[in-house]
Amino acid sequence: MPQTDAVPAAASTIPDAPHARIVITTASLGFFLITLDISIVNVARSRIRSGLGGGTTGQQWTIDGYTLLFAALLLFAGTLSDRIGAKKALGAGIVGFGLTSAACAAAPTIEVLVAARCAQGAAAAIMLPASMALVREAFPDPRRRAGALGVWAVGGAVAGLVGQPLGGLLTTLDWRWVFTINLPVCAAMVAFLAAVAPSPTRPSRFDWAGQILAVVALSTLVYGLIEGGHRGFTHPTVVVALAAAVITLAAFLAVQARGRHPMMPLELFQAYGFRLALPVGFAFMVGNYGNVFVVSLFLQQHLELSPLHAGLAFLPSAFFAIAGNLASGPVTNRFGARVPVVTGLLSMTAGLLALLLTAPLESPVITALCVIPIGAGGSLAMPSITSVVLEGVPAERAGTASAVFNTFRQIGGAVAIAVFGALIANPDTFLTGLRISLASAAALLLLAALNSTRIQPRD
Repeated sequence: MPQTDAVPAAASTIPDAPHARIVITTASLGFFLITLDISIVNVARSRIRSGLGGGTTGQQWTIDGYTLLFAALLLFAGTLSDRIGAKKALGAGIVGFGLTSAACAAAPTIEVLVAARCAQGAAAAIMLPASMALVREAFPDPRRRAGALGVWAVGGAVAGLVGQPLGGLLTTLDWRWVFTINLPVCAAMVAFLAAVAPSPTRPSRFDWAGQILAVVALSTLVYGLIEGGHRGFTHPTVVVALAAAVITLAAFLAVQARGRHPMMPLELFQAYGFRLALPVGFAFMVGNYGNVFVVSLFLQQHLELSPLHAGLAFLPSAFFAIAGNLASGPVTNRFGARVPVVTGLLSMTAGLLALLLTAPLESPVITALCVIPIGAGGSLAMPSITSVVLEGVPAERAGTASAVFNTFRQIGGAVAIAVFGALIANPDTFLTGLRISLASAAALLLLAALNSTRIQPRD
């Protein structure tokens, strides 16, 4: 039997590293913060607009600034973690996240807030791969490591559960608290990290040309989509931005194809499972981010709910999302990845269509019920499709493949907020824009579900 088919018996005797529990606590808190600062800000956007101005464009950039830098720097952050060691990289990310959170809380203008959110997204990108690498170092036994990574993932699940209601509660006091709350958590993480042993370092070369081109391409694309929705896509600034996005994207692909140390090796796309997984990750984030973005505005601006009540509307969905995460593993083990992925995507599609049809009723209760299959379906599909990402990818490429997959996911979220925000920007056509947004997300998820039927079934 090949060595990859089973874990050697001796592996179970490998002890955990010293302070392994501190490592998993710190890493879980890091993942909690990264996820929380995507969801907690959603219900605060109306109050931020009232306090700092900026209109719908400012609200879009408050979310997309974070997501954009997070997506653009993930691959760079993985290389940085290898080069300086996971502990140092995580420490730098935590400190940066704390400082930028303080800058967000103190922002005097919408422009300063967006800039601080961009920097916060960059810090989050540094934290994510470093936290995973530190868990791998602390738990050398594969079976113990699998359990530890499950605990690490709980941080994101809990953030998804409490993010919207907590954001609503804090915003009732002052929207700046949604950022201030990060500071004691960051301080605790730094204290915990001080007890952890230094991480090994590995020589890794940065793909500077690829990184610069990736940031420029994503930034100009999102800018062009956001501004195009407000100024029109024939406006000279928008045309230049979108043209720059196309040119720099082409240059990025050329660098990746010819570079000696590409940040996104194009041979990854030769793996069948990897190619199937990317559109699923993209469509999931369009449906998930897009849904939360437009529905939170629908509840607050159109139905005039308070931030707290708007946040509570997402609470039932969050509970079902945790249940979906717990069910995904057993369902995948029993039926293979195709069943949970297709079922989950179809569930998200059904929820979005239900929102589309019931939006004219303007009922917060019905809206909360319609959001449930979106959260439950997404949480069922995503763990399974993550396993498909690694199908056919060499072991030494597993980390890079995961980073590329997560990058595609974050791009999907950024594009959804840019496009959907433009569709709902006009108060007079808000409901029409809402329904077009929901229909677009549902159509994309349906196509992803149909494409996912090609996932190989379990023998």
